[in-house]
Amino acid sequence: MKNTRSKELFERAQKSLVGGVNSPVRAFNSVGGDPLFIDRAEGIHIFDVDGNEYIDLVGSYGPMILGHAHPKVKQAVKEAVDKSFTYGATTLAEVEMGEMIQEAFPQIDKVRFVNSGTEAVISAIRLARAATDKKKIIKFAGCYHGHSDALLVAAGSGLATLGIPSSKGVPEEAVNNTLISNYNDLESVQKWVDMYPNEIAGIFIEPVAGNMGVIEPEMDFMKGLRKLCDDNGILLVIDEVMTGFRKKFGGAQDHFGIAADITCMGKVIGGGMPVGAYAAKAELMDQVAPLGGMYQAGTLSGSPISMACGLATLKELKNQDYDRADQLGKRVKAKLEAAADKAGIKVQVNQFGLMVNPFFTETPVRDFETAQTSDQAMFSKFFWAVAEAGLYIPPSQFEAWFLPIVLTDEEVEEIERRIEKAFELMK
Repeated sequence: MKNTRSKELFERAQKSLVGGVNSPVRAFNSVGGDPLFIDRAEGIHIFDVDGNEYIDLVGSYGPMILGHAHPKVKQAVKEAVDKSFTYGATTLAEVEMGEMIQEAFPQIDKVRFVNSGTEAVISAIRLARAATDKKKIIKFAGCYHGHSDALLVAAGSGLATLGIPSSKGVPEEAVNNTLISNYNDLESVQKWVDMYPNEIAGIFIEPVAGNMGVIEPEMDFMKGLRKLCDDNGILLVIDEVMTGFRKKFGGAQDHFGIAADITCMGKVIGGGMPVGAYAAKAELMDQVAPLGGMYQAGTLSGSPISMACGLATLKELKNQDYDRADQLGKRVKAKLEAAADKAGIKVQVNQFGLMVNPFFTETPVRDFETAQTSDQAMFSKFFWAVAEAGLYIPPSQFEAWFLPIVLTDEEVEEIERRIEKAFELMK
């Protein structure tokens, strides 16, 4: 695989960008070698600056659920840009986006748009504390909720990729009120509730952990969390930045039948533009300024370009067959398992709808501890093999693959062929 131009650009980038990138995982530190520089993308295909073509299973880490440069999304963005870029005032598109989210999530009365998933979670922390007049929050080891200080502990994703247990620059007092529990372990949550009665404002969770691979919650665990919150005056905050509109139009909450008190969103709702949102019942959201005393604001919040892109994306998603999409994910999972078995390589493949992740371990993966049993050296070998075979996947064992919902049967067959080729290259 030729990469001369990518190598040249990475050397140049390191002179002006921190580490040559603007997000750590893009540096390819965990897989070795020089990162690929992308030139363009269309549909399910992505092309690097050396002219190599790949089927894109990264999807910009989630937003590109319709594939790249979808004609209707492009047209909506063009029409918005032709009017201007931003106004510092509310637009019709924001109202329509809010109504679309209400339709998808009946438990939501009101929405506040922000500019990223991180910003949505920061605001949700503040809202949970404002609404309950409590300080402590619970998160789960290996779950990543953005780079806010309060939740940047045991955070999976980039920190796990880099082997960093926490982040420098986060003072101890910033996380004094953050309690860590184990995913799929209700007893580890109950312990904190018993230890700090009437002190816990909210429990923050990824409904499917997508930043330590792809790990589904056990139903007893999710139901137990909901009951714990109800019984103890704790708000359940579900981070649907990854899962929102992906497995079902109503997100993971619709799939599992568990409603959040506060929902955080991002990625898909921007269709590839910067966006985030937090949302809840009116009695909670009415505490946010200008109606209430919890202050939060943003110069570019509800950007007309992001709203146009996101709204066009959600309109297209309403017409998609989510049951078929789930079957496509299952086909990719089955091919990974079969091709690995044929090559004599041990894998555990986790899948949730269009989210897929192979772990190079014999241990079933159900939490952060078991995710870390994956053979990192084997994953690095696999990463470069699939790149050679023409598949673009995240350069991290702990990042989920995101399959586009628009895949045809023929395109899935091509993905299967390229997976087969990758494992043959690993022999």
